[in-house]
Amino acid sequence: MSVQDASAGKTEAVGGKRAAGDGVPAPWAEFGAQLRYCRRRAGLTQRQLGHLVGYHHSLISKWESGTREPTARAVAGLERTLGAESALSPLAGSAGEAVPPPFAPSGAGFSGPLPGGGGRRLLVPDGAADHWPERLAPGGCPLHADDHACAVPPFGDLALLPERLRAAREAAVPAAAVPDLVHLVLALLDRCEHSVLRSTSTTVLGAVEHVLRALAAWAESVNAAGCPPPVMARTAARYAQLAGRLRMQRGQGALAMAWVSHGLRWAEAAGDTTTRVTLTTDLCTLARLDGDGPSALGYARALAGLGARGGWIATLAHMYLARGYAATGDGAECRRRASLSRSGLDSLGGRDLAQAPWLAEGQGQLRVESAVAGGLRDLAVLTGDRATARGAARAAVLALEQVPAGMLPTRLLLTLRLADCHVGAGELDAALELAGPVVEQAVAARRRTVSQELAGLHDHLATTWGGLREVRDFQERLRAARADAGA
Repeated sequence: MSVQDASAGKTEAVGGKRAAGDGVPAPWAEFGAQLRYCRRRAGLTQRQLGHLVGYHHSLISKWESGTREPTARAVAGLERTLGAESALSPLAGSAGEAVPPPFAPSGAGFSGPLPGGGGRRLLVPDGAADHWPERLAPGGCPLHADDHACAVPPFGDLALLPERLRAAREAAVPAAAVPDLVHLVLALLDRCEHSVLRSTSTTVLGAVEHVLRALAAWAESVNAAGCPPPVMARTAARYAQLAGRLRMQRGQGALAMAWVSHGLRWAEAAGDTTTRVTLTTDLCTLARLDGDGPSALGYARALAGLGARGGWIATLAHMYLARGYAATGDGAECRRRASLSRSGLDSLGGRDLAQAPWLAEGQGQLRVESAVAGGLRDLAVLTGDRATARGAARAAVLALEQVPAGMLPTRLLLTLRLADCHVGAGELDAALELAGPVVEQAVAARRRTVSQELAGLHDHLATTWGGLREVRDFQERLRAARADAGA
């Protein structure tokens, strides 16, 4: 069948039809030209079509140029998405199955058993209405180009979000067909993440898990209907990361690990390397909080395997390797990785920072120096080396200098970490001067990372200066604060 026949009388100049001698088999050149025609007729870019059918836009480009053979399943998906029934399949003929399927989550179904129950009502974070974004950050939407700042529906539309998610699930509507719904879900995620950074409360967990379970159900229905759900998978992976971190802060390590595991599977299925990387860092943290240094080191090594030798992924890997080696007592490798994380941060370019904007400027230094301080502090505790503790204190000071106003959980954690560094350096007065004013806040925060820093500080004070009156006074204040908080 000719291109003209396949398109029901609508023709396009097919100058791309090349002979086999040009290195491209003629049938695939003809298929590619027809695919390009159908895509343009639908008003879609290669990136947008890729999102709709679940393939990377570079593969769409190769199909259109005739340099890559699509699978029969891919051809069927393209025809369905473009409304071009029988326009492509006759040209494809008996295509091989070399290209992987568009969406292949492991395990039975998309979601499987999910942790948590989620709230019956969608309770949005405090202050969300006052700071509701008008647009998503460029690159924040999986449906559109990285340089496009998508408009966000008004805050009042959140009241309809549960019903809209239910309707999309029941109709098995692909996410690309309702972009404003995707934008609304991502804007809510932005406000939840903002709340978690600035408040010690974890009450947004109900909203996060409520939407997350709805996203998983929507993706399940779309996938069952034969349409790949990469956009929902990517969005669900980001929600799962936040849910995992909130469960971790509540001290619910098993539930946190469950969400992280789901998030990793969804991010991998959606081809979202950035979320896979950040979820792997959460595995490092969970292992370290459980006192499992070898596992933390193993996850950090896996993190290093997700990227090239340089770039932002390598910088993150060096940070977490430094902490992993410290937990296992390898001082030389801990220091080497700390140095590499600092130099790696300094060498990040525009492309790296576009993929990981939270490593730009002061925020990048905050993360690197906080990790270095934690690693060196852990090493000082193991070795009793005061010089190492002083190096940890210098890193903690640099990190604290970069904490934005209002980021209370991070400030509490780093203040306690710096106090602990002073204990390791033999500087009792400096340690108590820092920790004393924040004891009650730290206990009331009920965050596992903060609580663990406080517990470590208490133990190190008791071990080193337990007989001194000022240390006993600090311990009494801590006991009273815990009693008041019911901890």
